[in-house]
Amino acid sequence: MTMIADNLHQVRARIATACNTCGRAPDAVTLLAVSKTFGADAVREAFAAGQTAFGENYIQEAVDKMAVLSDLPLQWHCIGPIQSNKTRLVAEHFDWAHTVDRLKIAQRLSEQRPAGKAPLNVCIQVNIDGGSTKAGVAPNEALALAQAVAALPNLRLRGIMTIPEPAPDFVAACAVHTRAKALFDALNVAGMGLDTLSMGMTSDLEAAVVSGSTMVRVGTAIFGVRS
Repeated sequence: MTMIADNLHQVRARIATACNTCGRAPDAVTLLAVSKTFGADAVREAFAAGQTAFGENYIQEAVDKMAVLSDLPLQWHCIGPIQSNKTRLVAEHFDWAHTVDRLKIAQRLSEQRPAGKAPLNVCIQVNIDGGSTKAGVAPNEALALAQAVAALPNLRLRGIMTIPEPAPDFVAACAVHTRAKALFDALNVAGMGLDTLSMGMTSDLEAAVVSGSTMVRVGTAIFGVRS
């Protein structure tokens, strides 16, 4: 077993244990392997260990990696900031975009999604804890943006994504993640039909799972510390 395969096994075990703790089925949580800055060989190792969904922050780096790995049936998630000059690359190459926080970006993604491709799966990025340096729409503006995005062709609104500030402990992390889950539930009560709550990373995945995350984005625990 390779290091990456062993790490994946351990991360999956962490997810299963967290699910068991709160009475959820382990398959209720999708593991997204964050492969930013790691090469195609690392992704191949992860794929050999059964991982098919990968998250990338740097769009051009990701597109180059996709070309090298085009022989594999992988699912690619854009989890980094999307500037207007990069929307075409995201629309043409990715399966998911987690970081839509402006209608303008969503409109460009919709317009630039190639004909014949499945709709681009989209999450609204929400600044759930009000971090001054964090991207994302304010929670009280999320419904209006979600409704506008859901009305666009070539996109499929799937849920919300959060990247809160690091919490000092498990209880504090749960408190923030629970706020995101409450917003997710409120959006569904409003009729949005969301199925994806993308929250939780290497350091706080247990708190995220216990709080209701359906997708955790894990990089360091799988691929190691980035240089």
